[in-house]
Amino acid sequence: PTTPIRLGKNACYVVLAVLFNEEDGVLMVQEAKPECRGKWYLPAGRMEPGESIVAAMRREVKEETGLECEALTLLALEERGPAWIRFAFLARPTGGTLKTLEEADAESLQARWWPGDPCALPLRALDILPLLDLAARYRRSPPHPPTLPQELPCPLLCLRLLVAFANDAGNIWVLLGTAGTPHLPVVACGMSPTELRGGLRLPVLRLLRDCLPLDPHPGSLGLLGLQHQAGGPGGADGVCFNVLLSIPPSSPGAVPPEPHSPAFRWWPVEEETLRGRILQRLRAAATVPI
Repeated sequence: PTTPIRLGKNACYVVLAVLFNEEDGVLMVQEAKPECRGKWYLPAGRMEPGESIVAAMRREVKEETGLECEALTLLALEERGPAWIRFAFLARPTGGTLKTLEEADAESLQARWWPGDPCALPLRALDILPLLDLAARYRRSPPHPPTLPQELPCPLLCLRLLVAFANDAGNIWVLLGTAGTPHLPVVACGMSPTELRGGLRLPVLRLLRDCLPLDPHPGSLGLLGLQHQAGGPGGADGVCFNVLLSIPPSSPGAVPPEPHSPAFRWWPVEEETLRGRILQRLRAAATVPI
C-alpha cells in the first residue's frame, strides 16, 4: 500500500490509561456520553491528528479526570486492523485535582479512586477487566521492560518482524530479508475494506506463507517496541510495530525450513548475549501482548 495513514480517514487510534494511587485504588471515570451516561470506565478516548500517542493519553486523562500523569509503559496493544487500534498504558499521577460532579462536562461527569473490585460499579464495558489484571500483574512483577513509543516517522502502518526459530538444543535463527543490507522483514497493512478490519496478524501470515515451504503456524505476536511521530511526513500518522514471533520446531533438534525465495534467509544467532536476550523474550513471553 502507498496510501499514508491518516487518523479519522483510514485509521482510528484509541488511548487508554490505568492509574493507581498509593492505596491501590484505580482511577475510574463516570461517563457523560448519552449512550453510557452514569456508567464507569477507565480514562480513554480517540487520538487526534497531530498528537503523539503519549500526549493523547495524557490529554484524555486530564480532560476526563482532572489529573496530570506520566506514562510508565504500554500494557497491551488491542487491535482490529488499522480501523481500530487501542494503546493501553500503565501511568502514574503527577498532579492536578480530581474532577468532581460540580465540574461535569461533555468529557465526563466525575472521576474517583475506586479501592475495591471494579465489577461492583456499573461498568460501561467489561473489556477493561483484562487490562486491570495486566496492570496489577505488571506492578507485582514486570514481565517485560518499560515500553513506550519512540518518536520516529512512519507514513504507513507496518510491522518490523523478528521471526525466530529456536530448537531444544538452544540454537536460534532469525529470518532476514536479503535485499541490500540484510535486515528484519517489514510488512505493511493493506488498506482494502477487508484488510482494514483484518488484524495485524494478516500481513504477517501472508509473508510467512509466501516465503516458507510449510504453513508455519507461528506463535502469538508480541510487541517489542513501536515508532510514531505526530505530524509525520505529509501529515501521516503511521506506526511501525517491532514484533516478535516464533516458528515452532518440528522436532527437538530441528533446523528452520529453507525459504522458498532468495529474498529471505535464516541467520544463526551465535553472539551469546543477543541469543540469550532473544531466548529470554521468547520463553518468558516478555513482550507487550497484542
